Amino acid sequence: MKKSLSRIMAAMLVAMLFATSFAAAPKALAEDYVLPEYIEFQRDNPGYLPAEKDGVVYNFYKDILGFGVIMPYIEWNGGTTYTEQLNLRIAAGDAPDVYAVVNGMENQLINDGSILDLTDYLQEYAPHCWEMVGEDVWNIIRKSDPTGQDRIWYVPKVFDYQRHGAMIRQDWLDALNLKMPTTQDELVEVLRAFKTGDPNGNGVADEIPTGGREEARWMDFLFYEYGIAMFEGYPGWDLYDGQLTYSAVTPNMRDALQWLSKLYAEGLIDPETLFNDKTSWDGKVSADRVGIFYHLPQTDYVRALNVYNATGHKAQFAILPAIDANGYEGCGFYQAVQSGDPQYVVNYTTDKGRIVASLKAIDLAYNMDYYMTIRLGPEGMYHKVLPDGTKEYIPEDKLSQERMPISVYDTVSNAEIVCNMLEEVKSEDNAWAVDNSIRNVKEIQQYGRVIAGNNIPSTIYEDYEDISSRKLYVEYASKIIAGEWPIEKFDEFVDKWYKTGGTEVTERARAWYANLTK
Repeated sequence: MKKSLSRIMAAMLVAMLFATSFAAAPKALAEDYVLPEYIEFQRDNPGYLPAEKDGVVYNFYKDILGFGVIMPYIEWNGGTTYTEQLNLRIAAGDAPDVYAVVNGMENQLINDGSILDLTDYLQEYAPHCWEMVGEDVWNIIRKSDPTGQDRIWYVPKVFDYQRHGAMIRQDWLDALNLKMPTTQDELVEVLRAFKTGDPNGNGVADEIPTGGREEARWMDFLFYEYGIAMFEGYPGWDLYDGQLTYSAVTPNMRDALQWLSKLYAEGLIDPETLFNDKTSWDGKVSADRVGIFYHLPQTDYVRALNVYNATGHKAQFAILPAIDANGYEGCGFYQAVQSGDPQYVVNYTTDKGRIVASLKAIDLAYNMDYYMTIRLGPEGMYHKVLPDGTKEYIPEDKLSQERMPISVYDTVSNAEIVCNMLEEVKSEDNAWAVDNSIRNVKEIQQYGRVIAGNNIPSTIYEDYEDISSRKLYVEYASKIIAGEWPIEKFDEFVDKWYKTGGTEVTERARAWYANLTK
């Protein structure tokens, strides 16, 4: 991690010393293409206004890049609706110029010829991206090329810190005179107290000890106690008994599901967990009802302010330590995600001007010289200039603010950058909540571990879409957790998984790992 951190900080220093002209095209190629009037850049939108032609955000990017950027509204919904809508547009030949890819969709796009091979364009038209990512990560990406030609089809995220964690309501612990749980048994006792002790103080038994979302997602911390590789509910690949293995078919998963089913039966997990979408689960957290939830500590302040606005309570979140399950001493962790995960692809086109514009837009996200410009956003919509010349953020208002399509924070980040970003949004009114987030971002770093299968290519699932989509796992895990099926059904799941492609997928995964580590 230190190597990547040094690269990010070095890039920021270099950018400060050698500012580049972003909008200007390379002189040698000035006559080879004409930049378009605008491009469409698509990523998650958690409820902001769309960025439309000739709008505030459109012109903000036009001033930097020399062309506008639009981002029509596509509902995010944890990535589910986004993927569905994006696939419909791609099938109709109406794909955005640049768009974020999720859940391994990039490989099907490559096989279908839907996206552009970026190999020969990156160094010239996205130089900051090329340098920031670094040759070691580009080599991993090349090895993941489903065509076997070592080509580069996407640009990756450059993250160098532990992003996810479980947050526990410290004020609820204090209200019930409880200490921070550090063992599995202590955690269960805290969950029971949250359920029955009225820690939110409203006199109603409406507290939800913990939970997550549909398809057994967003409660990863309960699985981590058993050493299970998982990211936002998606089982991953790690070393078990010295072999790279899919975590969903391990004895660890069997024990975890058996434990979760007991928690569910006792009412310690939200009874609607397996039906919650993002909106409903976030709504419960923001309504002062949830004791422990799994997400990004850097966004704690938003939820704390939501609770305060809804109830008047100043919610205090703390990091739940990595806990070992009984019999799994030394296994508990939080899964870290490092550089290399696919972030953006470019729609296939032969229009060179559109290609160059797309690469320039992508490069902006990696250009630290524009870090503060992008962070501040358009004046009057995202920040204001005070009489003394200092700039102050305007409070979040999704009803009046357009979504920023290109974001440094979502593409290049580390703990220091995140904490600085949080300091920038702090005001006298929200300091109590923002300081909470900063503290938690720092606290979670000690628990991160990178799994052996980090950045494993989704090509290992080729021809086995049901395995890639977790269809079988979701069915069995959900019914076991809900108590509809006994834990013995897990053995049936493992047998089916291997017989319906799991054996071939495992062979591919282990071959990839052997090649990576040789």
